[in-house]
Parts: sequence; structure tokens; C-alpha cells
Amino acid sequence: MQAYAAATTQAKRYVQGGGCTTVGVGGLVQSGGFGSFSKAFGTAAAGLLEAEVVTSDGVIRIANPHSNPDLFWALRGGGGGNFGVVTRVTLRTHDLPEFFGAVVASIEAKSDKAYLRLIKGAIELYQTSLFNAHWGEQLIFGTGNKFAVRMVFQGLTQQDAEATWKPFFNWVAMDPEDFKMAKPTVLAIPAEHFWNPEVLKRYPGLIQFDKRTGAQSDNMFWSGDAGQVGQYLHGYHSVWLGAELISPGKQESLANALFKASRSWQIALHCNKGLAGGNEDAISATRSTAMNTAVTEAFALAICAAGESPAYPGIAGHEPNIKEGRLDSVALHSAIAALKEVAPDGGSYLSESDYFLEPWQRAYWGQNYERLLRIKRQYDAAELFTVHHGVGSEAWSKDGFSKAR
Repeated sequence: MQAYAAATTQAKRYVQGGGCTTVGVGGLVQSGGFGSFSKAFGTAAAGLLEAEVVTSDGVIRIANPHSNPDLFWALRGGGGGNFGVVTRVTLRTHDLPEFFGAVVASIEAKSDKAYLRLIKGAIELYQTSLFNAHWGEQLIFGTGNKFAVRMVFQGLTQQDAEATWKPFFNWVAMDPEDFKMAKPTVLAIPAEHFWNPEVLKRYPGLIQFDKRTGAQSDNMFWSGDAGQVGQYLHGYHSVWLGAELISPGKQESLANALFKASRSWQIALHCNKGLAGGNEDAISATRSTAMNTAVTEAFALAICAAGESPAYPGIAGHEPNIKEGRLDSVALHSAIAALKEVAPDGGSYLSESDYFLEPWQRAYWGQNYERLLRIKRQYDAAELFTVHHGVGSEAWSKDGFSKAR
């Protein structure tokens, strides 16, 4: 939030940061990194211009396209904690659009048949009207035949956004026997105020402030991010969905997969985490990073996850609910399996994925993995830096404390 405040609120520029306010700059950039408007501005990794990094030999190195270029490439999406200790980053900024905004809606279908029809309608709307650089964030297909819109937009007026959604909302409203919909919200504000606490606090429930003694007055976070802090995850899965799945001939297969998945667990399509349909410059810049190229060919990243409030194994009265966690894990696997039927080689985003994923090398980095491994051996010959499912970690035991036998 401090980065957004400096770039957007104060300098009237845009810097590609995370959508969630729990995201830190260093990890975001090194893992690839998405913000709410990535279809327009690209990934955080693509926006890295230079990094200062301390490698395992104790040398302070400057990494950019001209100095240590291989290391620079690896730091742009090769995963945090793999190649050195990053102490400083220089990030590209962009012209600020006039408006940022959001669309929020909740719709409940009154039968399975109606829900499948609703899913098909949402996919068609996305393909015809939302598959572009203006739109990001989530379309959520929940259990209980519930569909939620939690989308944001850039470069459009409120009137533009309302016109985009009007046909879909009218279609839903005209069929009360099949659908129940609360009044949707469409809101646009000047882009320079999108992360301005003095403006955001005028909207009840949108943000929360850090209440700890001595906290900075501008320490805030989206209210919807509160559950992420200290959460204990029961499972987390993601898969990129290729843009071909929203082509007219494939929409029915995708709709059926989403319906099948929703019988087990909620699926969120993070439309900003697949760059297909977005700005060509953003896509081109991301292709030059170490990320799995599936990101540039996908219209969205599908995520399903479950967890509970902070829990601590071995501390009486605060233990995780293992029974519930195992039940959730089974449901999550069932849901993601339904989507992998239509996206068997979709790959997965390393910062939002299954802890037990196999084969993680191909899923996270695709054909880039071998090059990353060579760079790892060049800059970390001592093998000092090891993280779970990080580049080169297959040479170590699962706990990371000894070489694998």
C-alpha cells in the first residue's frame, strides 16, 4: 500500500503491485506477480527494471538487462528466495488512467438447470464484452448455485461500465423464476484516489485500518483481505485456463466443467491473472520473463482454496481443525480435477498453488525450468538458498535440511 501511495496517490502514476493488500513488493516481483489491472499493465516481474541482490558468495550485484542479465531474467518470475537476497528494486511506472472502478453483484439460481444457464451467460458476456485490457479480478462460481461478480476496471467511465453490464443484469432480472439478484453496484472513482485512505474511508466497510498502538495512520487493507492474515490453509489449487476455452465452440465445455466443479467447491476465475485479451505490450513484456508462458495464453487463472483462522499445531486451544481440513482437501481436489479435464496442461501459478503439486517444475515454469536451473547453479553454487518447490529444490530432502539421497 505504501508503494501505491507513493506512485499513484502522490505522483499520479501507476506501478504494478498486488491486488491484495497482504502482498509485499519483493515476493510479488520475484514470483511473477499480478495486480488487479495486469491485463493492461503486465505482471510485476515484467515491470522490474533493475534489482540489487546479494548472492550466496556475499557479493552485492546489480542485475538488469546489461549487468548480470541471466540473473535479472531469473529474478523476474523465477521465485523468491531462490537466487539471492534482493535488497532493492527499481520498477517501471505507467501513465495513470482517468478512472479505476469496480462492479459487485451476487446472483442465486433457483435450480441446477438455471445455474448452468447462468454460467453459460457469464462466459458469453466475458468473451464478448470483458475479454480486454479494461477488466480484471474475479468471477466466482460458488456452491449452492451462487454466482458472484467481484470485478474491477480501468480506463472506463462509470457510464461505460454500466453499459457493459446492463444487458447481462437485465437478462437476469427479467427471469425472477430462475434467478434472484441483489441490486448490483457499479462505481468509478478518479484513479489517483483508488488507494487514498482519506477517500476510501468514505465508503463504509471497504477498508480497515491497523489499530495497533504506534501504527502509521495510513496502514490500511481491503476488508476482504482480512482473512488472509495468519490463515491456516486446508488446501490451495490453481490452473491457467487457455483463451481457447471461451471461444464459441468451447464455451459449453467450460460451463459444464465450472458447474461440475461447483458441486464440490467454489471456483474463482481471476481474470487479471491470465493476460490473453490484454494489452499487447504487457503480453510481450511478460514473455521476456521466467514465468510459464501459459500466463500469456490464458484468459484467467482458476483458483479454489480453503482454510481457517490462525491456528498453531501443538498449542492447546489453538490447534487447526484437522478433520475439517481433510474434508475440505478432498472437495478441493474434486473441484480442480473438473477444471483440469478441460485444461490438462494449464500449468499453475507458483505463489497460489498446491503445496503437494507434481510435477511442479513444468507447472510453474514450463520450458523455462532448465534455464532457471543453470542460472541457479551459476549464482548459488554453494546451494545456500532452498525453498519448497523452488528452483533446484529437488536435490534436497522435503524439509530442506539435507541433500536428497
